[in-house]
Amino acid sequence: MNALVEPLAPPAPAYPPHARTYRYDEVDREFLQERIAEFSGQIERRLRGELTEDEFKPLRLMNGLYLQLHAYMYRIAIPYGILNATQLRQLAMIARRWDRGFGHFTTRQNIQFNWTKLEDVPAIMRALAAVDMHGIQTSGNCIRNTTTDEYAGAAPDEAADPRVYAEIIRQWSTLHPEFTWLPRKFKIAITGAPHDRVALQAHDVGVVVRKNAAGETGFEVWAGGGLGRTPVLATKLRDWVPEEDFLAYLEAVLRVYNALGNRDNIYKARIKILVRDLGPDFLARVEAEFARMPRQRYRLDPEIVAQIAAHFAPPPFPRLADDPPAYRDALARDAAFAAWARQSVRPHRQPGHASVTISLKPIGGIPGDCSAEQMEAVAALAERHAFGEIRVTHVQNLVLPHVRQDELFAVWEGLRAVGLATPNIGLVSDIIACPGMDYCALATARSIPVAQMISERFADLDRQLDIGECFINISGCINACGHHHIGHIGILGVDKRGAESYQITLGGSATNDAAIGELVGPGFPYDQVTDAVETILRTYVARRAAGERFVDTYRRIGPAPFKEALYAAAG
Repeated sequence: MNALVEPLAPPAPAYPPHARTYRYDEVDREFLQERIAEFSGQIERRLRGELTEDEFKPLRLMNGLYLQLHAYMYRIAIPYGILNATQLRQLAMIARRWDRGFGHFTTRQNIQFNWTKLEDVPAIMRALAAVDMHGIQTSGNCIRNTTTDEYAGAAPDEAADPRVYAEIIRQWSTLHPEFTWLPRKFKIAITGAPHDRVALQAHDVGVVVRKNAAGETGFEVWAGGGLGRTPVLATKLRDWVPEEDFLAYLEAVLRVYNALGNRDNIYKARIKILVRDLGPDFLARVEAEFARMPRQRYRLDPEIVAQIAAHFAPPPFPRLADDPPAYRDALARDAAFAAWARQSVRPHRQPGHASVTISLKPIGGIPGDCSAEQMEAVAALAERHAFGEIRVTHVQNLVLPHVRQDELFAVWEGLRAVGLATPNIGLVSDIIACPGMDYCALATARSIPVAQMISERFADLDRQLDIGECFINISGCINACGHHHIGHIGILGVDKRGAESYQITLGGSATNDAAIGELVGPGFPYDQVTDAVETILRTYVARRAAGERFVDTYRRIGPAPFKEALYAAAG
């Protein structure tokens, strides 16, 4: 048998007991097998030299395969950031067998394998399909993976579970015949909470699921956000779209963009440019298109919503009381556990339970990287303590969404044993960073070493806690995959006459107070970036008022004190 189609041993059942995730049906699985056969044939033709790289490029991008600096990179979709333990174990197996023993979790809640051999891709695709996963629409000018709140279904402040509608978007958008070749890539984020945990306004479309006074479900819709060369925050289109019209309204937005988006200039092709250029006329065109659509044809049937919602029903939680003695005692006797719990444990809507955020940002580590051994450990912990469920966050961490409070100490011990108990969530070493010039063919500067140097400089936990909440985001090129524009401190690496230069922006935010950071001045050489961050944070600590976060102080006093300190130090 051809090595490209060598079968894998059948995996364990794809869905652990009580797993709350959408389950593929036979139509889904049959389609994946057809796609595997199709792309495997295209790969064989490329390996035989019958396709040039230029001819192969659009075919591989449709399947999530990139060509980076050193190897192919395979990006795998994790729909709305939800994995079950079996799937995570399969990703660990892929990392160990066909990569270099690790995967990289991204800001779109996906995972990337950076050292993929082309001849191994068909086998990887079959391994993914065996657990209902794939790489389709993780690249190309199409609707990418919809992201959502990592605490969905668990957060106390949630009005409605956004996972249901994220799955509806997935089914609607996958291989949509009208939107397969958009002017540019298209990203949607959806939340059901009043507190923005999805960077809503930085997306092409942002959606908030709401309930009105009558208990009916509807949607607040934003459009035209995006980062990159021209960072723009989204514009609100509607405060309320009824549930039955949800897909029709999304389709109207996409139709206007598909018809009028700039296809001649890649730098002006995103919907943010169209929304900016058309101004109020963009909304008028969307509403006109929406009014023309046969609404009954696009109506979102309540029965369909209910069927999908059933997949996301709450797990069988035991009846427990909050703050049990076992948890209180562990906090009192172990300072390291208490420090971790303070940063990593989040409230849960179910009494006696909590959500646990797992930092993938060890001091001196690569943000978002996770080894095969760590993936297997998290899968085991999820099965024992979290109903077999894992979430991927848009800030490159993981979450166990449903953990009993009296089992938090055991979870911490399990994470600590594999180097995943860094207590830095929301602190200065919890850094978002793109792969930069270490991997990416588009990058103009390194990101990973800069993140490592900064985290090492601020390794002392007491100092991080004194600084408080501060998000540092790093990108290695203008495409802004590290979301530097919306970091409290944003760092952009660019090429300046053959040398790396790092521009710094301050005051950005990805939450309800969304803002694009302001450039403070000329860039800094590679070996001065960490010192620049040090100067910024020292200035903040010296000037802050009681209880102020970094971003609060920056907005109160403005950029001038930071500029003065930065360039006096540099000069």
